[in-house]
Amino acid sequence: MQTSFDCIPCLIRQALDAVRFATPDVTVHEKALRYVLTETSRMDLRQSPPAMARHIHRFIRKASDSDDPYRDVKKRCNQFVLDLLPELRDMIACAENRFETAVRMAIAGNVIDFGVYSDMNEEQVLNTVKSSLTDPLFGDAEAFYDAVQSAQTILYLGDNAGEIVFDRLLIEHLPRPDGITFAVRGGPVINDALLEDADQTGVANLARVIDSGVNAPGVILPECSDRFRRVFDKADLIIAKGQGNYETLSDTDRPVFFLLKAKCPVIARRIGCCVRDGVIVRTSI
Repeated sequence: MQTSFDCIPCLIRQALDAVRFATPDVTVHEKALRYVLTETSRMDLRQSPPAMARHIHRFIRKASDSDDPYRDVKKRCNQFVLDLLPELRDMIACAENRFETAVRMAIAGNVIDFGVYSDMNEEQVLNTVKSSLTDPLFGDAEAFYDAVQSAQTILYLGDNAGEIVFDRLLIEHLPRPDGITFAVRGGPVINDALLEDADQTGVANLARVIDSGVNAPGVILPECSDRFRRVFDKADLIIAKGQGNYETLSDTDRPVFFLLKAKCPVIARRIGCCVRDGVIVRTSI
């Protein structure tokens, strides 16, 4: 997916939010903002938004002298959702359709995104989870269920820390657990999940965990590690969480189901849904 004109102000806003989160130093804020304004003015719009976001957050980490500004908040998000696990499991157990409820929760967890919702709090997460059980779902949950049942190997592309606890609930309801690989980012970027988050949340106990080899908030395939590419190319089914994975993989010729919350008008228009919808869409292959 190419970068839309409407993505530019969003990238600038995201950068300012991120540098303010990383450091209180206003001189660093100004330095980062000027860098982003310069870089976005000459970026190749044929690239996906996560390609530019990677450069922005790399600069912010360097300017703020922090290799991972979101490390502590990621740990707190992970623990917050881990503490909810018994309640969430009870909700699934009581549901008429347990698989669909687990899918809805996995999608609801996509709200934990500091790249979009920098002021997100725990109450918002809880409200989103509760509403997700009854809100209309854009897409075809039955087609997703059928694809999952027929796949021998599944590559599950994670998105954010905290959110991956909700992914854990869905993984627990997938068949053939020996055939599931869960992928995280190759390095710190915003609050996206890393190997340490998969360990903290117990995802590493349910699936084989690898990283993409790239510290971008999406999967930029040409730059991913050989190991990741081999798994990506051979998987019977790919489950991709979040907008960043959609932005980088929506044009792929591989069998991908995208599970996400539509958080911006650009994505909503492209998918054909409304902003804030829970979405299940697949690549048109």
